[in-house]
Amino acid sequence: MGTAGDPDRSVELLWDGRPGLSLRAVVGAAVEVADAEGLAGLSMRKVAERLGFTTMALYRHVPGRDHLVDLMCDAVLGDPLPSAGGGWRTALEAFVRHAWELRKRHPWLAEVPGRHVPGPNALAHYEHALGIVAGTGLAPAEVVAAVGLVARFVDAEASALVEAARAERGTGVSDEQWWGARDALFARFDRYPTLTSLWEAGGFDQPDPFGFGLARLLDGIELLIRQRDEKRDDTCRVCGGPVVQPASGRPRAYCSRGCQQRAYRSRRSS
Repeated sequence: MGTAGDPDRSVELLWDGRPGLSLRAVVGAAVEVADAEGLAGLSMRKVAERLGFTTMALYRHVPGRDHLVDLMCDAVLGDPLPSAGGGWRTALEAFVRHAWELRKRHPWLAEVPGRHVPGPNALAHYEHALGIVAGTGLAPAEVVAAVGLVARFVDAEASALVEAARAERGTGVSDEQWWGARDALFARFDRYPTLTSLWEAGGFDQPDPFGFGLARLLDGIELLIRQRDEKRDDTCRVCGGPVVQPASGRPRAYCSRGCQQRAYRSRRSS
């Protein structure tokens, strides 16, 4: 009996199996689409086309686009985290710069809504950052606030990347090209002496604006740590607020009964 069609293709199918669709392949293709077009350009249809499958085939692996975005976020956060060696400032700066490089590769991360389910990689990132700051002696609420502060800074800077990429996709003109063509505007700068002097002195030529902002944030956290070290006995261990010490008797560790109860519940649950 003869074999119809391509005999070599029959060998591939019989011995290697039919190439199939996997969740990892779906997520990987979705990341590629979002990297190129942003979240606004992401659709199940485009992902399916990139993979060479029908849209319905994707739904066997992912219930819908929102679930796919959750999976994409956790997938790109899977790279190894930087070592937490050195002091807290060195370790936190390395972590934040790692997050920044990640968002430069995947600007769409800044477009993801705040209300989305974090995966194991996302929580590992959060745990890593909390662990760095928790060793400084700041109060628990201050640890969480400090990590949230640097995270919002990264997100804000990443949002600027998103806007620039969106404008370039829509016009075909980069930010540098657009501003470089604004000679009519620059010709009017002489009406604003401070702006003109700073412009002429190169004040707008910033090699690393992200690094400048990050350094100022870390300066502020470092100052807070020093203040807490100097006033350790007068700072609430839970919220970091001031503690009014009694004139006599045992020193107080908490600013209020509520903070004392929260500390007790935390110890009971750990």
